[in-house]
Amino acid sequence: MARSRSNYYSAIEYIGPRPQKPKKQSFFGGWVIVAIAVAAGIFFGKPLIGGALAADKEPTDAQAEVVVEQLESAGGFANRLAAEALRYSGSSVTYDPAYFKIPYPNGDVPANRGVAADLVVRCYRSLDIDLQKEIHEDIEGHFRVYPQLWAAQGPDRNIDHRRVQNLQRFFSRKGQTLSTGSDPSEYKPGDVVVWALSNAADMHVGIIVPGPAGTGDAPWVVHHPAGGGVKWEEAIFQYQILGHFRFPAE
Repeated sequence: MARSRSNYYSAIEYIGPRPQKPKKQSFFGGWVIVAIAVAAGIFFGKPLIGGALAADKEPTDAQAEVVVEQLESAGGFANRLAAEALRYSGSSVTYDPAYFKIPYPNGDVPANRGVAADLVVRCYRSLDIDLQKEIHEDIEGHFRVYPQLWAAQGPDRNIDHRRVQNLQRFFSRKGQTLSTGSDPSEYKPGDVVVWALSNAADMHVGIIVPGPAGTGDAPWVVHHPAGGGVKWEEAIFQYQILGHFRFPAE
């Protein structure tokens, strides 16, 4: 007797492995591991995030005043010069390289205008050293020793001291010439640093100062970059260093 069609198909209806009952997920499974990982990331990452945010934050006038008081308490011309640079860092000065006809000696362009060289001149002038007069007299006596870059036929007391190349030559002649290496410990508050930018004719200058409290012992700089305001920042090795001076020499 032949098997019925229904019985035949029921015999071969399923030939795979026996179905398994789904396992119940443990409470201490993936979600707990994820939670532990997130907590560990917050705990260990919070100091790093805080440090990064602090590094990006502009130093304040209050921080500058604390460092100024420390420098003045330490005494010495170099520390006083660094203190003047930090005071200047709070000034609102528009970068303006325009030629101005100014008085002599102790002449200056408008107080709300200036360039990197004006920062240096103004800080020295606050300590009774008039670089306009000092540089003009040195160029008068040794004109050919100074860079011949501006087709000048002689000294110009309106602009000579406002040119970084002339500041560099004057400090190399009258001050102490120091290392231009990459060792931060060689750069002290009150030192003057000259940098090269895109080429030898495009130069920059600033004064070395301490950084705000909590930023370590690395030297910072007060400078006035083109197109911006006066900066107090850790930027000494941001450009190629051409000159490093201490004036007056120790």
